[in-house]
Amino acid sequence: MLNIVLFGPPGAGKGTQSEKLIEKYKLVHLSTGDILRSEIAAGTELGMKAKKLMDAGMLVPDEVVIGMIDSKLDTNKNAIGFIFDGFPRTIKQAEALDKLLGEKGTSITMMLALEAEKEELIKRLLNRGKDSGRADDQDTHIIEKRIEEYNNKTTPLKDYYAKQNKLKVIKGVGGIENIFQKLCEAIDNN
Repeated sequence: MLNIVLFGPPGAGKGTQSEKLIEKYKLVHLSTGDILRSEIAAGTELGMKAKKLMDAGMLVPDEVVIGMIDSKLDTNKNAIGFIFDGFPRTIKQAEALDKLLGEKGTSITMMLALEAEKEELIKRLLNRGKDSGRADDQDTHIIEKRIEEYNNKTTPLKDYYAKQNKLKVIKGVGGIENIFQKLCEAIDNN
């Protein structure tokens, strides 16, 4: 089973590249944001628990998110693999995900970390902001904060996967196809 954690700072191209990877390798996309929204829309017990917390302005605890991922894994038992998007974000979450996958007889294959220079990320996000209308992509100060937040929180996760020899750093610079080729090489040469 091919299980990929896709990481990268805002503007690194995760969305674009994950779509291409999903199509090529026939992976199931596991976005925690999407899962939360669908569980809430479906009115599941976990979804209602998450909604109650979110409505109170609280973060959804790891146990609830892991429960939702567990449910999604069970729903897709015949999947060739999964691409994890937006999860894990902390060492505790990575450990919980490892435990869950271990119980299902599988594990994370690799973490693909897309990287680009801060100036390039800012330029990309400002350009995206012109098209998308997203306010958080139109303010350099906010963009810099998001990149800083990402860097502060993900360094421990990179170390976590590096210690397991599962970290593959990919330069997210160049054309979309060029970057995709680098990602495919990392996967195919694993």
